[in-house]
Amino acid sequence: MAEVKVFPLCCVVQRYAWGKAGLDSEVARLVLGGDPQALIEEARPYAESLAPTLIKHTQTLGQWIADFPGCLGSKVKDTFHGQFLFKVLSVKTALSIQAHRVRLETVPLVKELHAQFPEDYPDNNHKPEMAIALTQFEGLCGFRPMDEILGFLRNVPEFHALVGNEAAEELQSADRDPGRTSLALKKCFTRMMNCEKKLFVDQLNMLVKRISEEEAAGKDTSGSNGELLLRLHSHYPGDIGCFSIYFLNLIVLQPGEAMFLGANEPHAYLSGDCVECMACSDNTVRAGLTPKHIDVDTLCEMLNYSPAPVSAKIFPCVRDNADPYFTVMRIQIPASARQYNVSVLDSAGILLVIDGEAVATSAAALSDITLTRGSVLFISANESVSLQVTSSSGMTMFRACCLL
Repeated sequence: MAEVKVFPLCCVVQRYAWGKAGLDSEVARLVLGGDPQALIEEARPYAESLAPTLIKHTQTLGQWIADFPGCLGSKVKDTFHGQFLFKVLSVKTALSIQAHRVRLETVPLVKELHAQFPEDYPDNNHKPEMAIALTQFEGLCGFRPMDEILGFLRNVPEFHALVGNEAAEELQSADRDPGRTSLALKKCFTRMMNCEKKLFVDQLNMLVKRISEEEAAGKDTSGSNGELLLRLHSHYPGDIGCFSIYFLNLIVLQPGEAMFLGANEPHAYLSGDCVECMACSDNTVRAGLTPKHIDVDTLCEMLNYSPAPVSAKIFPCVRDNADPYFTVMRIQIPASARQYNVSVLDSAGILLVIDGEAVATSAAALSDITLTRGSVLFISANESVSLQVTSSSGMTMFRACCLL
């Protein structure tokens, strides 16, 4: 099989409880697009789709790359061991408040956590990550501007009770002295995340009761971020992470928009469908909205406490991301085009078809490959692929690769 360097992949679907059910899930719809005979169970979640398996089910993609490392390209092969993971996610309920160590200078801490707590930090890699919306996609990302946080401290007494008067006053004072902002914000966030459990459960119950009564009376609860608070509490009742919405930006991505989860950036996915790409790692530091292991002290210590507006977190996916571990490109072939040549790169890549149909031809493939919605194609480094477009509406694809 050494001569075959372009081939389709068979994706594995994960049915995590947070996933969308049945055909509400873009993951399920892509599965059905790639295999019209696939059985989609409407009551079961289809959360995540990734591509670890060759089409003939004889070995995983990782095993094939280990046998033929040259397929990665000369620069990538010499620089990385695992390269990246490329997925589709369909999110119904929130994924945990978390952060990843991603800058190279922070890798020693990742290795230290792995050595001390191998069950909770299962490898010593770091984990840059990005998400590109396929449908409207909600997430929390980065700390809000100071005026928004201070507004919630004024309007949400239950939130103020967790932060405390001293930390709140310090944050108010720091708003007039930008040099102290990060330290004051860290103090407030850490104070809230480490408050005594009975206190935050009591305050959360009071907040939920108040907002529910206000909504029932037809009152506007946006000053308390009421709709989102009630939604998160219904998913994770009694979880301190429900209060994180008063610190973190609510990001709403429209299809085609993206967010890059930078160094030590607090974030959580809330709902919607996206393409996700990340470095190969399972290391995640969590602190709320999850039944998994949480590590509040590490998270509070490592976070980037630089306030920024929502606009600073959203970018169109045509922009190059600055991370060296992966690049995701959106390829849109217009309806008028009948032929498209996939760029030859010195990097292996994965091509995901979101819409449209084509026949892929390559000298490095065993035969022509029919591509439809949901098809996934592996392309080794320095190999050319030509697409004969057969759909009248053009095509939309994503290509993940590594451009060093």
